[in-house]
Amino acid sequence: MRILKINALKIAAVFLTFYSLESTAQQQENTISQDPKFEQLLNEKRKLNSNIDINDRYKIQIYYGENSNARKTLAEFKKEYEDLDGTIIFESPTYKVWVGSFKSRIEAERQLIKVKDKYPYALLIKPSK
Repeated sequence: MRILKINALKIAAVFLTFYSLESTAQQQENTISQDPKFEQLLNEKRKLNSNIDINDRYKIQIYYGENSNARKTLAEFKKEYEDLDGTIIFESPTYKVWVGSFKSRIEAERQLIKVKDKYPYALLIKPSK
């Protein structure tokens, strides 16, 4: 008799748990209003990005390692070579400093020779898509 009471209590507890979950559920509707100019700007950005061939260009990697050193290296590079842009790329677990954006390999190699004077471990790369 005692076992039957425990099973009945367990069944009742499970039933009440599911019933209470369903009875306390909330329903909410969200409406979002968006400025039509926002969609127009997104379309313009999509057009611009489709014309950019960033990954078809050569770059020079001047550093790889820790984040703090990568930032210092990029800051030093920007002071010395104002005509070349640079960026920091994170590829786990290292940070890489890439500079320049060259259409041809010859152009990139010419600049690499100049950059190697200050950054001897610099190398020429062509990022994959």
